[in-house]
Amino acid sequence: MSDDKSKTGADRQRVSTSEDYELRDWAKSLNTTPEKIKEAVSAVGNSAEKVREYIGGRK
Repeated sequence: MSDDKSKTGADRQRVSTSEDYELRDWAKSLNTTPEKIKEAVSAVGNSAEKVREYIGGRK
């Protein structure tokens, strides 16, 4: 097992719109579309918590 702390997984506290697969993953987890994820990030920034609140208020 490696103790290399520099290799970490994706930051799930932030929503990245730079990769299609990340948009699809976020859209699937929030039961919405990638376009709505982009809209939310544009409106409230890339904080996952704020994006969840924005998407939740739009349903």
